[in-house]
Amino acid sequence: MATPILTRQISDETAMAAFAARLAPQIGIGDTLLLSGSIGAGKSAFARGFIRAKLGRAEDVPSPTFTLVQTYDTAEGEIWHCDLYRLTHPDEALELGLDAAFETAICLIEWPDRLGDAAPENALHLAFSAGPASHEVVVSGNPDWQARAKVWNV
Repeated sequence: MATPILTRQISDETAMAAFAARLAPQIGIGDTLLLSGSIGAGKSAFARGFIRAKLGRAEDVPSPTFTLVQTYDTAEGEIWHCDLYRLTHPDEALELGLDAAFETAICLIEWPDRLGDAAPENALHLAFSAGPASHEVVVSGNPDWQARAKVWNV
């Protein structure tokens, strides 16, 4: 069961990228981040900041809304950035090869509700919401994530 670990108020896209960059060193191969929230809540901004931090360079990071998956090669291994909004059944996500990627890559999953029961039990949950002056991110995870979070500087 996912328990809240931290909550952050994020003022703009630059601050979202900075938050993602501070979290990125703590995430490795085999980790899955489930990014939930409405359209415009900051999921893609977080993913862009995270991917750029892992790559160590400015990179065009388009939304995978139409391609469903964008992959990026890093020194650690692959990052899979997935947008599952257009899927109608969890089996469609597995047809993309996500079940293998959950073990062999870092996975950033937008619209994780589309995974149904196929979402990894050990995933880190990031719930994004947009307010009038800022966005909020609530990070939740299982006891393993809670232990790992003790060293986070975010």
